Amino acid sequence: MIDTHTFLLALGIGNVAFAVLMAGYTWGGKPNPGLRLWMWARIGMGLSQLLGWMRPQGLALPPGIEGVGWILAVSAEVAAYCLFFGFTRWGRLLLPITALSSAVVLAAGTMGASHGQLSTLVAGVVALFAAVMAWILLRPRRFSTRFAAGLRSASPLQLIIGVNDALFALAVAWSALGGITGDAPFGQGASHEFAYLMGYLLMIVNGFGFLLLCKQKDDAEMARLATTDFLTGLPNRHAFLERAEQARLAAQRQRRPLALLMIDIDHFKQLNDRWGHASGDEALVVFARTARAVLREHETIGRLGGEEFALMMPGTGLEGAVQAAQRLRLAVREATVITSGPSYTMTVSIGVVVLDPNEDLSAALARADHALYAAKRDGRDRVEIGQPELRRA
Repeated sequence: MIDTHTFLLALGIGNVAFAVLMAGYTWGGKPNPGLRLWMWARIGMGLSQLLGWMRPQGLALPPGIEGVGWILAVSAEVAAYCLFFGFTRWGRLLLPITALSSAVVLAAGTMGASHGQLSTLVAGVVALFAAVMAWILLRPRRFSTRFAAGLRSASPLQLIIGVNDALFALAVAWSALGGITGDAPFGQGASHEFAYLMGYLLMIVNGFGFLLLCKQKDDAEMARLATTDFLTGLPNRHAFLERAEQARLAAQRQRRPLALLMIDIDHFKQLNDRWGHASGDEALVVFARTARAVLREHETIGRLGGEEFALMMPGTGLEGAVQAAQRLRLAVREATVITSGPSYTMTVSIGVVVLDPNEDLSAALARADHALYAAKRDGRDRVEIGQPELRRA
């Protein structure tokens, strides 16, 4: 048999220690609201467990206070996961449930409910919140952007934490059921022991797990920043060339065409000189937004530098690439750039090529670049087709 009284002491000290450890680890780093709230939840849970340990020692508390501490702590942990995963309306449901359940526990304590009855009531609420945490972690997340759409399953780390939360929810619900009926499978004592064991496992797994989730998220953000142009949100030069090379190899294997476009905003230097760099930046952002709106999901546009962009179109031949270039050119003409002076309508020049079999990416980019400069030389705001690759005898 587990000494549940001593177990409460171990859980309380462990939760507070985890919170202090994480606070020290994150000290001076980038503020993370989810992690900060999670640490407060751990402190609240630890203090509530320490109050439970001190109660048999003669500590006099108003009836229900200990249970309310449990409810508030677990509710804060749910809120931390909601913040982490970007739930924007979590407070509309979580806060009323937390307030209502806390009020019910306090009212029951005031009306003379026994400690066992209060524990059963609190266990039911905690089981509900733990089940919600498991659902948040285990549910697939649907995301959709212009260039990526699909159903993303939970990561292995999320699965580990989510399954642990689900088992804890079942253990606490089992314990609450035993308190209601006075009986439970394998005995009421066994249900309480199992709940405490799962609580200990929850402390360890969730303690390290949430920190690792935050680290994963930060690492993913760093990787995104390393491959994304900060102004337009498009792939930067390195990322675009890497994806274009992968597309070239895939086109060779599948014997499918691959179109490559070089795009340049006309008279961009004049815009910068006349209205300032802020207006030039706005022109780049407007162009990127316009390009995203007219391109298909499997097509990738990147910023190579300055006002120069490149677009790859897998599975597209010369005729389709020229049509897409004309659509993009006309869409850019209709877009409006708001400057510090009057509004500005920009145009683009585009060079179009289709990679020849076994042609290097650098050679195709050079041909597209020559076509782009031909378009600018012949008056701008036009699409020019690149010359075929010269074959060596």
